[in-house]
Amino acid sequence: MLIIYGAARSRAFRCLWAAAEAGVAHRHEPVAFGTGSREPGFLAINPNGKVPAMRDGDLVLFESLAINLHIAGKAGPPLLPAGDDYARALQWTLWAATEAEPHALHWARNAFQLPPEQRDPAQAAAGRAALEPRLAVLEGHLADRPFLLGEGFCIADCNLAGVLYGSWFNGYDFSAAPRVAGWMERCLTRPAALAARRLREG
Repeated sequence: MLIIYGAARSRAFRCLWAAAEAGVAHRHEPVAFGTGSREPGFLAINPNGKVPAMRDGDLVLFESLAINLHIAGKAGPPLLPAGDDYARALQWTLWAATEAEPHALHWARNAFQLPPEQRDPAQAAAGRAALEPRLAVLEGHLADRPFLLGEGFCIADCNLAGVLYGSWFNGYDFSAAPRVAGWMERCLTRPAALAARRLREG
């Protein structure tokens, strides 16, 4: 059975969501930030000392988006498309990691993650200023389609919406990107997403 290690309030959320979308049998092994992820047993799984990680038989993976691509591959199309759309799914997954996530995290750190006395509004504004042009690219892409690759949801939607979930849930203002806001709502109210969100938000 596929095992997902990590706290549901971490990037493991993305993997739990992907597993639910794929309909694959899996077990969630909670591993806490910090002390739990530094235990020798867990370091043998992920020497980076971070969550999430995954074991699927003899295969052990870390990096949440790589885990999700593997999970989607077990399900195949439409979750992991074939042909040219496979390459497009990889493109948007990497875009999530390189273009969206660093700036979303910069905003999040100074908007809600740090204790109030440690937050820097100027840094939160800088994160938002860097993220907005990326959201404008996404807004344009969604002009003629409900999901990233067209009419149907796929793992690229799960990966990018998973990256943006923390900002969305914690009050990021998407008013300048209404199509992005609508796409986030469509993605994050899917039954599999709601199941993963109950673990994270409960």
